[in-house]
Amino acid sequence: MRQSPVAIDSKLPWVGTTIFTVMSKLAADCGAINLSQGFPDFQAEAALFDATLQAMRAGHNQYPPMAGVAELRTAIADKVAALYGADCDAEDEITVTAGATQAIFTAIAAFVRGGDEVIVFEPVYDSYVPAIETVGGKAVYAALRFPDYRPDWEQVRSLLSPRTRMIIINSPHNPTGSLFDADDLAALAELTRDTNIVLLADEVYEHIVFDGARHESVAAHPELAARSIVVSSFGKTYHITGWKIGYVLGPRELMREFRKVHQFNVFTVNTPCQLGIAEYMRDASRHLGLAAFYEGKRDFFRRQLGASRFELLPCRGTYFQLARYGAISDLPDQEFARWLTREVGVAVIPVSVFNHDGHDERVVRFCFAKQEATLAAAGERLRAI
Repeated sequence: MRQSPVAIDSKLPWVGTTIFTVMSKLAADCGAINLSQGFPDFQAEAALFDATLQAMRAGHNQYPPMAGVAELRTAIADKVAALYGADCDAEDEITVTAGATQAIFTAIAAFVRGGDEVIVFEPVYDSYVPAIETVGGKAVYAALRFPDYRPDWEQVRSLLSPRTRMIIINSPHNPTGSLFDADDLAALAELTRDTNIVLLADEVYEHIVFDGARHESVAAHPELAARSIVVSSFGKTYHITGWKIGYVLGPRELMREFRKVHQFNVFTVNTPCQLGIAEYMRDASRHLGLAAFYEGKRDFFRRQLGASRFELLPCRGTYFQLARYGAISDLPDQEFARWLTREVGVAVIPVSVFNHDGHDERVVRFCFAKQEATLAAAGERLRAI
């Protein structure tokens, strides 16, 4: 391979390959059971594929409207109204995106300028900070307190400054499985009242909430909704992470700015898949039943680890389970994750990678969006440690 003569002043000199790619590759190399990267090992329903194929065969294979096909935006508006009582204008307040990661990057690029500050909560999902820094912003870190990963709103208040342009929240939260409740949204509303702060709400696991809890969507909070871009993901909801289709909600003034970047970022999103999803969404049980579906998997996996030496932390939502491993090893979590993959045959994600300073509580993340046979096989190996 040729060596480039170009001198590169990297915008992200500290960024390498994501931990998800690293651990999935290591799992493949070692023949390990991959409970690291957050994707299902089972298929979506055939009805979704049939609806998409029908759209293809009907000739819907060219560019759709930039904001997304009308059928899908209308279906999203209907779902949001039914779940959260929010009246979203499908024409001006909903945009279909090429997955949630693109939506998050586009929102940050649309509103954050050089020198602006963005408050994030850590453990923080790995795409937020690189997006902030790519556009010249600065990430400011608020802590979700171990072991229940609750926010400290007085700490957040202390981090606010005249440069604060955006606050990013993620609930249900990846990697911890914690939830923001109604009091958290009330505190956030009080802190941002009479400011020009934009709220970016990553709600991609909105339908995966357990034990009778209710997802407290920003969309259902009128004061916060008026300053928010809310992100969701069909990949997480319908077991199609590889389709990379999501959407955002926001008031028309914010959405207008979002679309200015979106149209030159990806322009638009796969036409037949949008139409297939719109048709599939007609049956609301497909998203309303998701919590019970994954709660069953969570409980099955927790039973698998019940006789192990892992200490399971609470999991209130998402399809991720955190566990402490102090009774097994005193290795730092990144070393422990590599050891577990190579020697035990189960790949996990070390939680310290979600902390900007590498703070390590000796906790790893398991993904339980897997077939029961996969989870049982992993459980057998983990109980043997």
